[in-house]
Amino acid sequence: MDADLTDELRDAERRLQAAQLAADADALELLLDDRLVFTGPGGALYSKQDDLELQRSGRQRLDRVEEEELTVLADGRTGVTWFLGTLEGVLDGERFSARVRYTRTWIHDGGWRLLAAHVGPA
Repeated sequence: MDADLTDELRDAERRLQAAQLAADADALELLLDDRLVFTGPGGALYSKQDDLELQRSGRQRLDRVEEEELTVLADGRTGVTWFLGTLEGVLDGERFSARVRYTRTWIHDGGWRLLAAHVGPA
């Protein structure tokens, strides 16, 4: 069963990456838990609504989400993913390119939903 959950979690992580790249707020709405807390690279905290607004407003547009490494751990209803890769795009009118590591904590309740995340430079 944990192998199946691990495969499902890997799929959820990759759907999240695809939704970020496409700025698909509707897909993100389904993947993000309502209690989401995201810690940005500067240490500020953001909610699910903050993230969805960022996508819907067009303030952030990603041109590239390139996964170099993905580690996945599923244990019962809890999962963690560690993503290492490069993001490129535009944020608030400024181009950026960054190699980053995300640590994402997921919960499984009829499907995987992102509960907490942290990103920092790699």
